Amino acid sequence: MGEIVNLRQARRRQERARRAAEAAENRVKSGRTAAEKRADVLKAERLRRTQDGARLEDDQER
Repeated sequence: MGEIVNLRQARRRQERARRAAEAAENRVKSGRTAAEKRADVLKAERLRRTQDGARLEDDQER
């Protein structure tokens, strides 16, 4: 005789495995941590402020 399987539990296990695989795939797609993304945003903001601070007054009249 075969093993008795609870179908509800089997479906839940299958759904969990599917979600885990999808999450792993998404992590590979994005490939960057939130800290890396924040660092890039801060770097761009710092560059913008530096450029604005170095701007000459005559450049704004043009």
